[in-house]
Amino acid sequence: MAQSRRVERVASVIRREVSELLMGGIKDERVGHGLVSVTNVEVAGDLQHCKIFVSVYGSDDDREQAMAGLRSAAPFVKGVISRRLQMRRTPEVLFVLDRGIERGTSVLGLLNQLEQERSIKGEPAEASAVFTEDDPLVESHPGSGDDEPEAAAGHDGDAPEA
Repeated sequence: MAQSRRVERVASVIRREVSELLMGGIKDERVGHGLVSVTNVEVAGDLQHCKIFVSVYGSDDDREQAMAGLRSAAPFVKGVISRRLQMRRTPEVLFVLDRGIERGTSVLGLLNQLEQERSIKGEPAEASAVFTEDDPLVESHPGSGDDEPEAAAGHDGDAPEA
């Protein structure tokens, strides 16, 4: 358990350091073509390898150039991390393009498009987002009366158990 906390701390520090480097430490012009941000850092349990997930906002060409610049700057990033973390052995750095934000944006765009189509057809927008109590995703709230009888019977010492 202590090792996983150490791995999480190392990943957190690497994320912070790489984020600072992206703001001005990496001089490669290709990295500046798109808006680059660190989304996640995964460090192996033995602290030998590190995957840095980055999101690049811009065109496909900007993404490709930014990723090429980051891959060529990986030895520099490893050196900076080595000096700042002062670990016995610095993990190998690998930059990976994270498309999660891009996918999320496309899903939101599709939902907005669906809402616009429904409003044109005259369907109410609320009809698509109606939740019932039978829905497994809807949580019961305290005070709703769903589970109070069992709780009341269990707290009374004189009540016979059924």
